[in-house]
Amino acid sequence: MERRHFLQVSTLSALSAMAVTGNAAAAAAGETKGHTFGFADDGSEFLLDGRPFQIRSGEMHPARIPVQYWRHRIRMAKAMGMNTVALYVMWNYIEERPGVFDFHTDRRDVEAFVRLCQAEGMWVLLRPGPYVCGEWDLGGIPPYLLRHPDIRLRVKTADDPRYMAAVARYIERLAPRIRPLLVARGGPILMVQIENEYGSYGDDAEYLAELRRLWIDHGVDGPFYTEDGLSQLQRDHTNVPGGAIALSGGDASSIAAARAAYPAVPAMAGEVYPGWLTHWGDSTFQGADSDVSGTIRDCMDGGLSFNLYMIHGGTSFGFFAGANADDASGHYQPDITSYDYEAPISEQGVATPRYMNYRDLIGRYLTAPLPAVPAPIPTIGGTTVEPAPYASVWDNLPDALPADRTVDPRPFEMYGQNSGFVLYRKKLDGYSGGTLDIRWVHDYATVFLDDTYAGGFSRPLIPDTVASARHVTNGDAPLPLPPAGQVGDHPRLDILVEGMGRTNYGHALVDRKGILESVALRDGGALTGDLTGWEVFLLPMDDRFVATLRAGARTPSRPGVFFRATVHLRSTGDTYLDMSRWSKGVVWVNGHNLGRYWEIGPQRRLYCPAPWLRRGRNEILVFDLHQTETAPITFERTLH
Repeated sequence: MERRHFLQVSTLSALSAMAVTGNAAAAAAGETKGHTFGFADDGSEFLLDGRPFQIRSGEMHPARIPVQYWRHRIRMAKAMGMNTVALYVMWNYIEERPGVFDFHTDRRDVEAFVRLCQAEGMWVLLRPGPYVCGEWDLGGIPPYLLRHPDIRLRVKTADDPRYMAAVARYIERLAPRIRPLLVARGGPILMVQIENEYGSYGDDAEYLAELRRLWIDHGVDGPFYTEDGLSQLQRDHTNVPGGAIALSGGDASSIAAARAAYPAVPAMAGEVYPGWLTHWGDSTFQGADSDVSGTIRDCMDGGLSFNLYMIHGGTSFGFFAGANADDASGHYQPDITSYDYEAPISEQGVATPRYMNYRDLIGRYLTAPLPAVPAPIPTIGGTTVEPAPYASVWDNLPDALPADRTVDPRPFEMYGQNSGFVLYRKKLDGYSGGTLDIRWVHDYATVFLDDTYAGGFSRPLIPDTVASARHVTNGDAPLPLPPAGQVGDHPRLDILVEGMGRTNYGHALVDRKGILESVALRDGGALTGDLTGWEVFLLPMDDRFVATLRAGARTPSRPGVFFRATVHLRSTGDTYLDMSRWSKGVVWVNGHNLGRYWEIGPQRRLYCPAPWLRRGRNEILVFDLHQTETAPITFERTLH
């Protein structure tokens, strides 16, 4: 996504690089002594240092892997026979607020990851977006752009200058970090991808050209490539001049078809899927039956380049898991926290049986023996903890937003919040009962009249048994409220909305969170109609919010409880927290957000890497939307 097997290469001088890559100015100036990478004149193959080169790539994303395990996962890919690592850069992970960039904390140091690849003798395919898809929130595009009611995404400047101005700022900040890592400057980056699968979204060649020009203007002059399904490429011509072509779901036959249509540049199988993604509510983890042995064998036979997506999926920690939504019906499916993907290297870095099969297959084509498979990370299990109620969200509300901003309920993004929860509150003077009709809840809400739980709304379709047990409506159906005889005629209406993953693929990308348009009371007597004049409280559930929780709960029987447990460990290791006895919420361990859990499955356990644990005292914090009584949490050694 070559017709010869991999050849060992040697470093050329900077001057000889001119013949292959066209980086004549840099080479003549003697800025670097590195390798050269380019394409044969007839587009038949990739060339490294002037020799035919087969890219054998495995995809992994540093944002989904604990930093302490980066080297281990790279070595795992190398031991399976890969010579290259492909990686996404998640724009919204490094610029969560406009103009505020973070390239260093947590798993954001892309430069360090790329240099680790080089230190381990691996090349790199860089996929920096601005859009990446990747089952990542909003496909990597920053949610702050959604504060513009009429924003258009993935379009050229003439169509929406606000989007492209943000893209330009991103590339301006990223490019200086990438430039020294290009292959012609002594780094491991062979190619830089322009956008991602744009053919599934649009066909504007000017947009792709503008992105390409931004990189060049900031000193990243290629080689470039694009990624698309073969049919999208053939229909929309979404390649860039002089850029290689990578094919989603690619194989030997689709490479041949792309080469026939575009003979001047090489093509590769850019995303070969050894597994698949899983949504909340799926009957089981997807991709378990996938076997790409035939595709790998055909590529190895023909010396064709390929990238396994994913060789190692990792975890969408925190609130970064994305979602899919049907462009026509709007059917919304959020992704689970685990990005295990049924990949050859499991979420916790274990070589699966398919890993060993693919390793044996690839190794038969190579002249040098493969490195030994790195030892697995130690695991721990068998521990059971039972957290105690610790705090209530209702006793930890921040100040309400100014009233002039909350006459009508608005989405998270209009209030400057990316993720977490938002509480919408209104006093219902003269309440006589009725039905609550919200347009629209994105994505899950619990509703209260004073301290009485009244039910909820779920944008994702959930099983009838769960919907009935939780009194949660499906499909935007209105919610019948308790009569005034139960709650009085002046209750306070609280709507606590959780934003789940934003759509990351297709034309429904503008996927705001919270209450999108209106809240109305039907058959509510004098209150019938749209409700206005709200109090709004932002609850991002970020590190700062969690670290400053005030203990105690005035109404411990009201759902919205934080539970806390302390567990003392004699030794640490990777583990999974089994949340199968809980309903829906979020877990933190020693301040690290492990992600969401949900009783509808299929994921029941959350991955906790060993570096986030410590010998001695450890704290587990759980926020559950429905439970007020505790339940056990067990430490398990595997995802399932």
